[in-house]
Amino acid sequence: MDKFEKLTSKVVPLPMTDVDTDLIIPAQFLTSISREGYGQNLFRRLRDNDPNFPFNQEKFKGAAILVAGENFGCGSSREHAVWALAGAGIKVVIAPSFADIFFSNSAKNGLVLVTLPASQVERILVEAQAGEYSVTVDLESQTVTLPGGETFKFEFDHFRKHCILNGLDDIDYILSFKEKISEFRAGQPTAVNCMQGESK
Repeated sequence: MDKFEKLTSKVVPLPMTDVDTDLIIPAQFLTSISREGYGQNLFRRLRDNDPNFPFNQEKFKGAAILVAGENFGCGSSREHAVWALAGAGIKVVIAPSFADIFFSNSAKNGLVLVTLPASQVERILVEAQAGEYSVTVDLESQTVTLPGGETFKFEFDHFRKHCILNGLDDIDYILSFKEKISEFRAGQPTAVNCMQGESK
């Protein structure tokens, strides 16, 4: 998993609420357990049906920060939704709220989800409509900084923050304690007689 500390990027606005995982990556594209290749089908149904959909517009090309309405990522538990966003170059999603399972899947895959009050999200959405609107997301300080310098503070789970800052998925985090685990095991008896409570 890649490290994430701070990002300044153009914003792509998605002024929709209740964007579910089937909209993010339609079921017919869930053809592999590999994480690769899903970005090209991100929001495929919406992109095919609406030429003015933000991800079809040139002015939003290259944006790594997505801003959306409340309850983003609802619907079925589909880790592919996170893979599709990441595969399309999205590194941060800002919204007033997220579905719990999507939030958990994102944290485990290094996609940074920033929860801000609806009024602050709406402000970014409105400003970003014209394109070429960039903000800075700093995970270390847990801030979103607007072009004029105004800063919004956000909360973030301490454990997940540590993992994302250091590029650690769950297995990497466990392996970071490998030496301590080995030392602990080396100090244990090789076998224990459960009846006698003594080492053999």
